[in-house]
Amino acid sequence: MTTHRSICPYDCPDTCGLLVEVENGRAVRVSGDPDHPVTRGLLCPKMLHYEQTVHSPRRLTTPLLRTGGKGTGKFVPISWEDAIQHTCDRWKELTARYGGESILPYSYAGTMGLVQRNSGHPFFHKLGASRLERTICSPAKDAGWRAVMGETPAMDPADMQQSDLIILWGINAAATSIHAMRDARAARQRGARVWAIDTYRTPTCDAVDEAFIVKPGGDGALALGMMHVLVRDGLVDRDFIATNVHGFDEFEQQVLPRCSPEEMSSVCGLPAATIERMAREYAAALAPFIRLGSGLTRYGNGAMTVRTIVCLPAVSGAWQRPGGGIFPGTSTGAAFPLAAVVTREDFMTAPTRMVSMNQLGQALNELSDPPVGSLYVYHSNPASIAPDQNAIIRGLLRDDLFTVVHERFLTDTARYADIVLPATSSLEQPDLYRCYGNYVSQSCSAVISPIGESKSNWEVFSLLAEGMGWEEPFFRQPAEKLIEQLLDFDTSWRDREMTDRLRRGEPVFLTPPRDPQHPWRTPSGRIEILNTREAEPLPRPLPTHAEADGFPLRLQPAVTPYALNSSFYEQDDLRSRQTCMELMINPADAGARGLTDGQQVLACNESGEVAFCLKVTERVPAGTVVTEGVWWSEFIPGGRGVNALTSQRLTDGGRGSTLYDVTVELRRA
Repeated sequence: MTTHRSICPYDCPDTCGLLVEVENGRAVRVSGDPDHPVTRGLLCPKMLHYEQTVHSPRRLTTPLLRTGGKGTGKFVPISWEDAIQHTCDRWKELTARYGGESILPYSYAGTMGLVQRNSGHPFFHKLGASRLERTICSPAKDAGWRAVMGETPAMDPADMQQSDLIILWGINAAATSIHAMRDARAARQRGARVWAIDTYRTPTCDAVDEAFIVKPGGDGALALGMMHVLVRDGLVDRDFIATNVHGFDEFEQQVLPRCSPEEMSSVCGLPAATIERMAREYAAALAPFIRLGSGLTRYGNGAMTVRTIVCLPAVSGAWQRPGGGIFPGTSTGAAFPLAAVVTREDFMTAPTRMVSMNQLGQALNELSDPPVGSLYVYHSNPASIAPDQNAIIRGLLRDDLFTVVHERFLTDTARYADIVLPATSSLEQPDLYRCYGNYVSQSCSAVISPIGESKSNWEVFSLLAEGMGWEEPFFRQPAEKLIEQLLDFDTSWRDREMTDRLRRGEPVFLTPPRDPQHPWRTPSGRIEILNTREAEPLPRPLPTHAEADGFPLRLQPAVTPYALNSSFYEQDDLRSRQTCMELMINPADAGARGLTDGQQVLACNESGEVAFCLKVTERVPAGTVVTEGVWWSEFIPGGRGVNALTSQRLTDGGRGSTLYDVTVELRRA
């Protein structure tokens, strides 16, 4: 038995360090690395038995060719040589007839490694394919942050430990950021108060001092109401504002007078007296710390919501005290030369069209000049996780669409493929990782051989480049060489000793460049509450899309501790802990519709209808219904998941998804 260091590859802010025990070429146990500075031995339930995912009997082990109708899941094994040749022959035909833009790649964050995640970019740039706008998660958060803070690096999330008031705002940390939850609990034991702000009572709400349940999309109104009180009651730090904040006078005079707690109460769903109290307690804290989640950004007003909340520590002066401020997530792109080494936009002869991954349904069904003739999906499952599932499936059913899916399992998307290629897991491939929830980076090697004939993303794109007849040496490099090129780069983020540790597979804290004399990296050099470069120069109340939809219940697709989007449904034990695809509803809303606990119901709107098992609970406020997880179609009645109800509409900034900005009505199944 041998033990190896590795890294969790999934789309999670913590990017945990792993210890993998290997016996006879098989991973037999996975545990948290006790020497990783953030993980410190603690893993979430999903990764505790990652070896069951790696060695699942559901793993694809050979390329497959479709023999039945699209969506039936009927395939026969073929060789890699035949799969590559068939794919390249079809692409050559399409590019000759329609041009490269007739081919669309689709990928996101099934793996977060810098090489494997991005290895398709240079291939599709050279092919002249349509480019994918990868904005399904939280670009509205980035847009909102940049509107106020510019390129200012985020604070260290560990600064939470110096705070006396921690606000977990729009983040179910117990499910999606367990190390932040651990640190909040530790701070609470030392005397800090901890709040949670969310749209229903999550497990995180049970672990804090006080939880505040807001209306979906109402978080910005809450922040505006709090700032109205801070200004009205003389609780702002005008000395800090005078030297550090741009545009406060305009904000104070033009926006805040219309944002009293009474006016904001109906928008955010909290009583005016509660907004008043929250504002006073926030102002009384010496170093209030806000940990900002991503869920609150998936509305039509998502960027404005973030922009508004980010103003709170500027108005209160919280930034000037250790532990005070707001943490939206880290941005460490400057630490590695990704564009020069991996993504290689220089391979494009000319910019090609951009297609939003949030509007894949429109792209497959409506794009012309040229139409999408081929879809290549890797480390993603858009038939389950992307908005407007019914539109996507209509597109995938097109007889003239040639679809190739590179995957570990026969996912919903893979069932519609013409060719399925078996993919490696993170334990079977090398990579370099950086986090978005802290500043740790780490590299890893493969710790077991590939399962069956599975291949990594980089290996497949190398084969495809060869099949297309390309002779560039770039595509003939091993992944390890790309990792070394990413590390062999002088940067102020790390020194030589840190780089050597990265080469050895040790976790390393990257250090973003900071200038104490000029802390705010904005054009004005100040925190910019007023930003005339934005379409909306000042933060203000902004409605969500769903407010005009006309259905009575706000649907919240939420996270579960036992899955990550559509990942981990291959683990029977994790799936069984979710019991079924539930829809949680308040007793008052259930009673008004004559619905009872455990009943099968249909949730309906203009996009479609989905069957759920009803769970009547006080944990959900009246007017809101909640479902957790993104189930595979084979495990749910009707074959449609929650995204058959979501919309292809985009956020107000960042062109992100509005997965949480949807309304429904219920009826008996």
